[in-house]
Amino acid sequence: MGRGKVELKRIENPTNRQVTFSKRRNGLLKKAFELSILCDAELALLIFSSSGKVYQFASHDMDRTVAKYRREVGLPDSSNPQFRTMEFWRSEIEELKRSINTLEARQKHLSGEDILALGMRELKQLERQLKVGVERVRSRKRRIVSDHATLLKRKHKQLQEENTHLQKRLKELDDGNTSSRGEITSGILQQRIVGEDLLNDTDLPL
Repeated sequence: MGRGKVELKRIENPTNRQVTFSKRRNGLLKKAFELSILCDAELALLIFSSSGKVYQFASHDMDRTVAKYRREVGLPDSSNPQFRTMEFWRSEIEELKRSINTLEARQKHLSGEDILALGMRELKQLERQLKVGVERVRSRKRRIVSDHATLLKRKHKQLQEENTHLQKRLKELDDGNTSSRGEITSGILQQRIVGEDLLNDTDLPL
């Protein structure tokens, strides 16, 4: 009886899959070698395993055969400097796209979005990042409020000194000079009002 038809599908058992790969890989390389000898054919064979390991056979120079293939199918020559430049920028663009996607995903995570796929480890790390960020924001806010309060207190002190100076001048003026007394008294009252407003401005929430 002949052999039954083998169903072509992925072999689930890792050991059987590796054994089959080794046997058929060796058989394929042997057939390629025989074809190149018997028929004087130019062959280039590349095999990548599931783990990324490469196996190859070339009856002639591999680069020459690949360049010949690219010319036949109308692909640009990989040895052309212009092609290398295009490949470089294409690689750069792909890398930037991956970076953008990573940053967008991180930004969504920091906003509490798309976190269903995160595990416990990623969630704990995200929580630590948020805590550090909140503490930095609060520290910066406290520094701004403190600087603002210091500035207002300095202005209030200057107004108090000017007020004291005006009061001294008021005492030195002649009691009969009513118009001058009125102007100075008005200035003192105005400075008191401004000083009270400055003090009220220092009461800012943290």
